[in-house]
Amino acid sequence: MQYKRLGSTGTKVSPLCLGTMTYGTPEWREWVLDEQASRPFIKQALDAGINFFDTADMYSRGESERVVGKALTDYAQRDDFVLATKVFMPMGNGPNDRGLSRKHIMSAIDGSLERLGTDHVDLYQIHRWDYDTPIEETMEALHDVVKAGKARHIGASSMYAWQFAKARDVPVAQVALAWVASNPMITAPIVGASKSHHLEQAIQAIDIELSADEKEALEAPYVPHPIAGHN
Repeated sequence: MQYKRLGSTGTKVSPLCLGTMTYGTPEWREWVLDEQASRPFIKQALDAGINFFDTADMYSRGESERVVGKALTDYAQRDDFVLATKVFMPMGNGPNDRGLSRKHIMSAIDGSLERLGTDHVDLYQIHRWDYDTPIEETMEALHDVVKAGKARHIGASSMYAWQFAKARDVPVAQVALAWVASNPMITAPIVGASKSHHLEQAIQAIDIELSADEKEALEAPYVPHPIAGHN
């Protein structure tokens, strides 16, 4: 496993990040795996050398953070994995139970840390853009979260991106991962897995090197599309 820098930081992460929206409770979404079914995938990822794990407070309304945090601390030492979570989505019915206000961010990070069973996350990300909160307020709150030692780095999860298309001799998902990973602006694609071969194929995609002609052919027909959940 060849590890990469997380963005412009000195933190080293695997070239694949295991996304964990699939893990938590099927009471939230029927396709979500419960704790017992989720743990083998986290163990499989660690055994393969993956050290980068991404979750969010809204996945299974917090249960994903609990499941992922418990499995990681059961299977590995805290310094041996890089843990990311996100803030923005509704976590309750109140007007301040969502968004990127200082009030919600300060409450949300404490809730996430409690569920994850750790005193800090390595990457704290805004899940979406908050059009109702001044960005200055959001950035100052995130800065204070870092200064308080509750997060090592901050980031953004989803703004806009290009869609992938179907291609030649390997599974489409592997081509998509290889294409994303070849972008110098990308540190590690986030992948989900609900079957063991999902993770196996994602790991195999690391070794796929697309030629300049292949990338040009993949990119030629693409047009940008709005991401679901954005106004």
